[in-house]
Amino acid sequence: MNSVVYHAFSQKDAKEFDVQHLGTQRAEAFVRAFLKRSMPRMSRQTQEDHLQRKAVVLEYFTHRKQKEKKKKSKGLSAKQRRELRLFDINPEQQRYSLFLPLHELWKQYIRDLCNGLKPDMQPQMIQAKLLKADLHGAIVSVTKSKCPSYVGVTGILLQETKHIFKIITKEDRLKVIPKLNCVFTVEIDGFISYIYGSKFQLRSSERSAKKFKAKGTIDL
Repeated sequence: MNSVVYHAFSQKDAKEFDVQHLGTQRAEAFVRAFLKRSMPRMSRQTQEDHLQRKAVVLEYFTHRKQKEKKKKSKGLSAKQRRELRLFDINPEQQRYSLFLPLHELWKQYIRDLCNGLKPDMQPQMIQAKLLKADLHGAIVSVTKSKCPSYVGVTGILLQETKHIFKIITKEDRLKVIPKLNCVFTVEIDGFISYIYGSKFQLRSSERSAKKFKAKGTIDL
């Protein structure tokens, strides 16, 4: 077996295959080192047994290419949006008449949400749906407040954040009303819904999953 595995190339074969001609001892040392490197877990005797009895497929290690992580594009932070003034309404656009079509769309949206506002409908059901509905476009009035200057302000709701309502009045004035310590009313087709701002400090997107208590402590 050794004569087969460690058989040295003749001068003719070495020249034909462009292989450097080595002596028998150097060739044997090279093969042993190669086998040890290729099959490190096998003893020398086991290697000899494998070579004598069957063909051996030497281990081949492939280098796995590391997948490049795709960087997700990050959106603007709240601070960046404020600095860019993305949600500011230009003074020339602060006109009540411009947002009347938005109010008409909102009324149709609420009618569809409540399956038609009929006189015999239960006010509690309408109240529950209004609390979870999108209020952009609704006509909102401040009925109670710890700050007397807010009481009586009425207009179309243009923007809602977690803590404030932005309302455009019929006098084309943009009012920023805090929800805290204020009570608001929303009227549609004769139904009046009360909103207690202190219990309403949520973003409009968060209200749809919020469970409002039917009864609770009501205060400003």
